[in-house]
Amino acid sequence: MKKRIGVVLMAILFGLAACSTPSTKDQSSRPVKATGSQELKLEDLLTSQLEGVEGTEVVVSRVTIPPHTSLPKHWHPGEEFAYVLEGSAVLWQEGKADVIGKKGDVVKVPLKQIHTAITTEEGATILVFRVHELGKPQRTIVE
Repeated sequence: MKKRIGVVLMAILFGLAACSTPSTKDQSSRPVKATGSQELKLEDLLTSQLEGVEGTEVVVSRVTIPPHTSLPKHWHPGEEFAYVLEGSAVLWQEGKADVIGKKGDVVKVPLKQIHTAITTEEGATILVFRVHELGKPQRTIVE
């Protein structure tokens, strides 16, 4: 089932990339503050307004989280779907049980759910797909 969801998600992502025009927002790699000795890498691969769904946009990013790193607790103005490309990470969500995402797993973070990702020895590379309100900040830090 997880593999099937991953395949469907990847098909959606590639379809969006093929038929959408990326925005003029900076899509280069940019550092994000996190705990740990190495720097987190966040690359926006696609930002595009959704057709037929007024006031929404999709953001597709590749996030590389070094070993022994904890992201700041935050939330998004929309739903987030994450496909683990390499490594593993613990998804902590306020009021919910921890979820360990390993290579090949897909996890969902609900709208405005406070959460964070935490890595151990191996770190993780994650393809993140977010659908949220157009023009809103991609994330709001709560710490």
